[in-house]
Amino acid sequence: MKKEYLLLLLPILCGFMACTNSKNAPQTLSPEETLIQRILPEYASRFAVEIDSIGENDWFEIESVNNKIVLRGNNGVSIASALYYYLKKYANCQITWNGTNLDLPEELPTVPEKIFKDSPYEYRYYLNYCTFNYSMSWWDWKRWEKEIDWMALHGINMPLAITGEEYIWDQVYRSYGFTDEDLDPFFSGPSYFSWFWMGNLDGWGGPLPMSWKESHRDLQQKILQRERELGMKPVLPAFTGHVPASFKKHFPNAKLKQTNWGNDFEDTFILDADDPLFAEIGKKFLEIQKKIYGTDHLYSADTFNENEPPSDDPEYLSELSSKVFEGMKAADPDAVWVMQGWLFYSHRDFWKEPQIKGLLGAVPDDRMIILDLASEIEPIWKRTEAFYGKQWIWNMLHNFGGNISMFGRIENVATHPAEALNDSTSGKMRGIGLTMEGIEQNPVLYELMTDNTWRNTPIDLKEWLKSYIGNRYGKTNTELEKAWDILVETAYNGEAIRDGAESIIVSRPTFEGYRRWARTKLNYAPVDLLPAWDLFVEQIPVCGQSDGFQYDLVDLTRQVLANYALPVQQQITLAYKHNDKDDFEKYSTEFIELIDDMDKLLATRKDFLLGPWIADARSWGETEEEKALYEQNARDLITLWGGANNRLHEYSNRQWSGLFNDFYKPRWEQFFADVKNNWGQFDQDKFDEEIKQWEWNWVLERKDFPEEVSGSSTEIAAELHRKYRERIAPLTEIQPEIKYNY
Repeated sequence: MKKEYLLLLLPILCGFMACTNSKNAPQTLSPEETLIQRILPEYASRFAVEIDSIGENDWFEIESVNNKIVLRGNNGVSIASALYYYLKKYANCQITWNGTNLDLPEELPTVPEKIFKDSPYEYRYYLNYCTFNYSMSWWDWKRWEKEIDWMALHGINMPLAITGEEYIWDQVYRSYGFTDEDLDPFFSGPSYFSWFWMGNLDGWGGPLPMSWKESHRDLQQKILQRERELGMKPVLPAFTGHVPASFKKHFPNAKLKQTNWGNDFEDTFILDADDPLFAEIGKKFLEIQKKIYGTDHLYSADTFNENEPPSDDPEYLSELSSKVFEGMKAADPDAVWVMQGWLFYSHRDFWKEPQIKGLLGAVPDDRMIILDLASEIEPIWKRTEAFYGKQWIWNMLHNFGGNISMFGRIENVATHPAEALNDSTSGKMRGIGLTMEGIEQNPVLYELMTDNTWRNTPIDLKEWLKSYIGNRYGKTNTELEKAWDILVETAYNGEAIRDGAESIIVSRPTFEGYRRWARTKLNYAPVDLLPAWDLFVEQIPVCGQSDGFQYDLVDLTRQVLANYALPVQQQITLAYKHNDKDDFEKYSTEFIELIDDMDKLLATRKDFLLGPWIADARSWGETEEEKALYEQNARDLITLWGGANNRLHEYSNRQWSGLFNDFYKPRWEQFFADVKNNWGQFDQDKFDEEIKQWEWNWVLERKDFPEEVSGSSTEIAAELHRKYRERIAPLTEIQPEIKYNY
């Protein structure tokens, strides 16, 4: 009986154990749920996710049901956008690169009535080739994961994805028998991939180790998997003809064209589209890329980035683009060509109506998407009959070189996307996007631009800013709103200049008021910014604990002092011209002190530290030799850009703690010493030649910089306000007029 009893009991026991094990087993979360856990780990259980793929447009809903916030949408990006909409609208929160406010109450606010939003934009594009170097050169998976979350929260569904492409190129050329000897002079260093991929340069900053190619192949696979599981459709590159200089050795009869970017780099080689090898390599490139990275059928290809074609014959241009597209189609019958429209802006004298029509006309309208890359600066769509029937995307470019400057065309960004969408002449406008050269600055512009995603009407900027301030600082008041009104009227008015002004501090030292890539012309009177600074300092007791407020306070203080450097430098110039050695000593001492003070201020925020840039670069090296190579790449890009004589020096300058005291300060000290030693006979050209070698030696140095902040943002900003506030206006008002010629 005992045996029979046990036999009867066994199924019950097994069922109980299975049930217990099922309860104890970890639950598999969806990609959307894991995103919520990353963003709000303590509150994730308060949200419910429902995916429903109905509808032609991307959409989301939010409502409160049974003590949970229900987020519905047609894909992961829509769910993430719903989450962010809830956080901003109901919980007074914000998530940006430069300050985050997730100060949620213990009980989450309920949604009184169901919210429904859909997007009139099929595509929400993100990134520029240049972003991958000016900002992303050294990113690891942890940083990429954070960015992909940011993209989803902000509605991005069409990111450019070119990490790890060097591995694909390596595989393609090795399949033809190319060796290390052939390829080492071809691949650039990691800081220069953007311009290597676009055919502007070969080899600079290399040779590139195989360890980098393999590690970034693996990184790209992670990036693409995450983007796709959230519903994004990444844009991958296609072949545009850029080949190694050693190509002739393997294919002596190949039709090659030499081209030069014009920025002090050697010629690069482009395979003629008429050569049968062009289609063959293009097909192989996409096949290998698809095997390793998969595809969403969107391909980026820019045949003439800042290079003029050899002929302006529309028929030639049509044949060329036809062959590029046919190469895509041979490997992927569903290929869609995504083209940056920068060439129509940068080389407008070449690209007239016949040439643009020739280039675009050979590709079916539904198989090409044009990125109007700088729509907020100059909308090319308005002078091309909306790209002659092609699909196109309205983009905010905003930032050049990753420079640090409070700047933006904020009114344009608030109103122009919706105005274009509703314009009867805008043709097949299918999306909006962000195509900045560098990120992690001016968060207000990026929050504003992405808020266009779920609406088809212009944004009321004044009302929008009230919500922005409240979300960012956790509160708002008339003083903060007045401060932001001043910022809109000054730094963010977008008038007079193309991109943000630089400080004279970052320029190679001179008596002149600017250099080619240290452009100091402002779009406002610098004294008009001071009342905003006063108001921010006054609000320290109110908002001083806010992360976003601390960033904005430091950034505004930095901007005021960066501007003030110019009138100080101009007094130095006048002192030299008037043979006044006392004034020269007085103002040159103040100038150096100002650099010290700015370095101290910027050291309080990780956003403004040189240390992480250098440390992250070195972290990718597997040997000391590789670490040194990557550090050199990191140092070079943000100072000289290229070699000692490169004309792009300072193009990617950064106002960072560490760079101020270790690079800008000693450079100016040498200038002042040279002037004093050669008083009355100072030779600027001779100084420039000599300082170039010092700059290059700095690029080659091995040195660590602080990776963690020091000091209090609010205390140091208040201290500098007390020190400089009364000095600025008197000196600025007597600054000599500078005749800018750019």
